[in-house]
Amino acid sequence: MALEDVNILLNDNRSKAALTQGDKLNLNAKLTQVLAAIVRSYDPTRPITAGCNEVSPENNLFKSGALDVIGFNYHQQKVKDVPQNFPGKPFIMTETVSALQTRGYYKMPSDSLFRLPTKKRPFTDPTFRCSSYDNSCAYWGSTHEQTLDVVKHTPYCAGQFIWTGFDYIGEPTPFNFPARSSYFGLVDLAGFPKDSYYLYQSEWTNKPVLHVFPHWNWIEGQPIDMWCYYNKADEVELFLNGKSQGVRRKQNDHEYHVAWRLNFEPGEVRVVARKNGNVTAEKIIRTAGAPHHIRLTPDRQLIKANGRSLSFVTVEVVDKDGNLCPWADNNIIFSLTGDATIAGVDNGSPFSMERFKASERHAFYGKCMVVIQSGKTPSDIQLTAKGVDLQPQTLRITSK
Repeated sequence: MALEDVNILLNDNRSKAALTQGDKLNLNAKLTQVLAAIVRSYDPTRPITAGCNEVSPENNLFKSGALDVIGFNYHQQKVKDVPQNFPGKPFIMTETVSALQTRGYYKMPSDSLFRLPTKKRPFTDPTFRCSSYDNSCAYWGSTHEQTLDVVKHTPYCAGQFIWTGFDYIGEPTPFNFPARSSYFGLVDLAGFPKDSYYLYQSEWTNKPVLHVFPHWNWIEGQPIDMWCYYNKADEVELFLNGKSQGVRRKQNDHEYHVAWRLNFEPGEVRVVARKNGNVTAEKIIRTAGAPHHIRLTPDRQLIKANGRSLSFVTVEVVDKDGNLCPWADNNIIFSLTGDATIAGVDNGSPFSMERFKASERHAFYGKCMVVIQSGKTPSDIQLTAKGVDLQPQTLRITSK
């Protein structure tokens, strides 16, 4: 098996010959007991679990009797069997989902499920992208909504650990080179949320959520699926250039988004959320014009002059009215004055070969990131961003 297929192998089921048979414990079951005893010798207060890809009760780790909490990796369809197979045992989903998403890329129709990689090896796709609708996942995994529904409606499930919160270098599933980071994250490598981030925010937080996607820059007449995650509302209505496209409601607590299929026409999409007939939130997405200038948005403009303090600056390519240009890939060049350095740059692309330590970065679906690191002398720091045919912008950050 090729090195790039190791991640695939790790998620395959184990053969029955490798499992504990009957009451006699094999070497791996005994090793589990030894490892658990070491953990308890240092901390007897916390329960011990393990992430198990093999969910049979004959699994060596389960058979050892050393685990306090049963842990499943994936296999959400087997969760219903937990009370029968592990009576009286607490249960948690130790690794779940493995959905595959590229921020800003949308593969339609959105009601088609893409399970990747396919059995054809090596697997490739010239786009090196995975849909940011929740409709693409590894073949051993599931979509975010599928697993969330199991967790939400299983009383004996304590919760789930999602694979994974952030994209990370390595395991570039489902693609090989030039892909060099994962596609699993709810947040991309640059720290920008993908759309499914707002699914969990709508379910797990008290923050009001009305997240509508994708963008509204397409080809005239092209059918486009618009999704919406929302909470604290009974219904959501979408208007295209002032004309209602219909009211949508989640019909039950097994539904997590609503959707419309529209034919693209330039202009404005407005979504209105209501509760008991009263408007609770609105969201507007406009068709962006040609790239015009750069917008810089820091997460903080006051940092400490200690040589370690950071300001993460979101860099966006926008039109003359300030609308994000979702297809923009301009190369943005950065310069600094004051006692500070550029700690890193990124754009969230899982297949970019650009350096993280640099003074420039291409936008990826209209965005990139530059991280400013303070020196040890208090100063007025000025960051300037420039690009061909773009009006530049300068941002001031103070280190004290």
